[in-house]
Amino acid sequence: MPDTFKLLPEVLTHTCDPDSLGFESTADVASIEGTVGQERAVSAVDFGLGIRTYGFNMFVAGRPGTGRNSSVIASVKAKAKDEPAPSDWVYINNFQDPYRPKAIKLASGKGPELAEDMEEFIKMARTELPRAFESENYEKRKSEILDAIQRRRESLLFDLQREAAQSGFSIEATPVGIASVPLTPEGRPYTRDEYDALSDDVKQDIKARGTKLQESTNQFILRSRALEKEAQDKLQELDREIALFAAGHLLEDLREKYRICDGFGDCKAILNYLNEVENDMVERLDDFRVQENKHTQGMPAAFQEFVEPAFDRYKVNVFVTRENGSGAPVVQENNPTFNNLMGRIEFRSRLGFVSTDHTMIKSGAIHKANGGYLIVQALDLLISPFSWDGLKRVLRASEIAPENVADQYGLLSVATIRPQPIPIDIKVILIGSLYIYYLLYYMDEEFRKFFKVKADFDIEMARNDKHIAQYAAFIADRTRVLGLRPFHKSAIAKIVDYGSRLIEDKHRLSTRFIDISDMACESAYWAAQAGSDLVMEAHVAKALSEKEYRSRMIEDKVQALIEEGTIMIDVDGSKVGQANGLSIYDLGDFSFGRPSKLTARVAIGKGKIVDIQRESEMGGRIHSKGVMTLTGYIEGKFAQDKPIAAYATLAFEQLYDEVEGDSASSTELYVLLSAIGEIPIRQDIAVTGSVNQHGQIQAIGGVNRKIEGFYAVCKAKGLTGEQGVMIPRANVRHLMLQQEVVDAITNGKFNIWAIDNVDQGIAILTNMPAGEKKPDGAYPEGTVNYAVNKRLQEMAETAKKFVTPQEAEAPVSEKEAAASLEHIKKYYFENNP
Repeated sequence: MPDTFKLLPEVLTHTCDPDSLGFESTADVASIEGTVGQERAVSAVDFGLGIRTYGFNMFVAGRPGTGRNSSVIASVKAKAKDEPAPSDWVYINNFQDPYRPKAIKLASGKGPELAEDMEEFIKMARTELPRAFESENYEKRKSEILDAIQRRRESLLFDLQREAAQSGFSIEATPVGIASVPLTPEGRPYTRDEYDALSDDVKQDIKARGTKLQESTNQFILRSRALEKEAQDKLQELDREIALFAAGHLLEDLREKYRICDGFGDCKAILNYLNEVENDMVERLDDFRVQENKHTQGMPAAFQEFVEPAFDRYKVNVFVTRENGSGAPVVQENNPTFNNLMGRIEFRSRLGFVSTDHTMIKSGAIHKANGGYLIVQALDLLISPFSWDGLKRVLRASEIAPENVADQYGLLSVATIRPQPIPIDIKVILIGSLYIYYLLYYMDEEFRKFFKVKADFDIEMARNDKHIAQYAAFIADRTRVLGLRPFHKSAIAKIVDYGSRLIEDKHRLSTRFIDISDMACESAYWAAQAGSDLVMEAHVAKALSEKEYRSRMIEDKVQALIEEGTIMIDVDGSKVGQANGLSIYDLGDFSFGRPSKLTARVAIGKGKIVDIQRESEMGGRIHSKGVMTLTGYIEGKFAQDKPIAAYATLAFEQLYDEVEGDSASSTELYVLLSAIGEIPIRQDIAVTGSVNQHGQIQAIGGVNRKIEGFYAVCKAKGLTGEQGVMIPRANVRHLMLQQEVVDAITNGKFNIWAIDNVDQGIAILTNMPAGEKKPDGAYPEGTVNYAVNKRLQEMAETAKKFVTPQEAEAPVSEKEAAASLEHIKKYYFENNP
């Protein structure tokens, strides 16, 4: 019967026929266009890019190497190039509140033009205004104003002096004001002695006349001050007139240019800004009329910047600009820190002091992508402090203002500018793993509100003519882009087979094209080393062999331990309660299979199966579940008419790492049946497969590596032609074995059996039929199930001897039960050596 389940060499791999490809080399193949084998993901991406409704941002999920980045970027760029370029944004000084810079929206590409116009205006104004104020006409009109005011002041002074003379006083100017001095009849000022000698009546008369004169003096002072103010007003009016005459036409030209809104954007805001510039310029004419560097001559260089006129207040900060007709922006932010996303406000340092203004506002990736698309790696976004929260705030408010990450900590209160927020219309695309997607979906309630489209990139696709042709086109594209040698059709066929082996399915191909590209590069290298103009099948085989050799150091060390007997693995003979299981060692970039010895011991007990791996905390949850399944199988098959009075232990021998997975559960069941029925199991057969409670053998992973791992052990110890591996029949489609193993099976030196249930497997391992239950509930003699059932009956009868009727009825504590069990075990092993 075992030969019935042996697999023929034809089903052990799936070899691509080079002649079926339809070309001789990739030189005859056009480069790939579009995304290969990701129809579902491409459809989701197209939908996500097409819908502009609020909240329909996109999360692109999948493993690295599946083309998720390149495919999304290509799709986004293709769509963006046909969309209109969004508006430019500039920041200008807020002359009423410099701490609140204003934002102005301009047509695409017009931001730099406005900035250049203002730069030219400042340059011309700094030239024209000093020249106007140094002109002869200005000096003449200024002199006329001052002379006229001076004449009027002199006339007022003359009237005051005449009134003073008539009153017997003289008027004298002093540092503290105008003083009136009484005069003698001879017309000279009184001396102190002369004044003291005057009679009281005379003194009273002088005082009365002085008081009257003081009123006139006060009127003179008031009128003089009014004249000074009038002079200042007239000079300011003159300065304004001269300034507007000299520079007004420059602003008027700009007004005329930006008065018509077609093609410029928010013209009203621009015109208001020009009016504010004009008013501020007139208020700050001294900054323009001072000659260049004249006010800093002789001053240390470190202090000159403090007193130089600040013309930056008139500059336009081009915050975001795009060329007209360039399409919607596509921004890939590879370092999504808070400032790189949200923008920042820079500061300039001066002698230990820092300052900023509207020209120091810098845009972030969100501003640059406004009106288009922002592509960010989800993991990078999440590990950058405040970036994820900042992005959500932007999507929630649909606006953004630049701010510094230090403000998020709230530890320092610094007076700085607060720019006006800018409206945001953006499509955000996050790229990450499925783990990150579900982590955000379940842990952040806002995630599902803002990212409603998921594009899932698969790691596999069907192996059909269309996808094989796309494999060839992909490699042809890589040869042209990377400058590699063309690939012969036999090399392409070999890489197609490699794609199936990567995914462990002869009917599917891997879509992790990073691995396919790497293999193409390595194969081309070995072709170059061999001096071949084409990459042939042998060069691909060489690349595969060398790649494995570079990574298999740990596997070789384990293999050496098995060969020298340090790790005990039997590959011939038969033993009770022992079998060879198969496990996978995953080292990240490389994985390999190796056999592990599984053993079972059985004693009289109460139907408990002890998993030593679990008890020692070296077993994972899935492995523990697989062991628990064995209890269900044993009780369902053998405990319908009696209790299970057995105590069994299962262990992986010489295995010191954690065991996870249920692929060894069928092997554990076989050794358990062997131990109970005392039936030897063949050691030249390794077993893998999961089992359910009904005894059906279920598919497992890593089948190729497991088979090859046991084959390597058998080869090292000597192939007998009887050795082999027993696998689930459901795994036959996953076989993509190395050619050496296929050849060994073809030549009768190795075997693979595929089974569907436990009965088939135990029959192969024991060379005894499993045995079907007869109508009376018994199993035929000479079968495995008969032996197991008989032994369980004997153990049940033996167990009854240790329990009196009174003990059977009395409640037993856990401590008493444990002591009784230990007594039973001791008795059994003493009498059954």
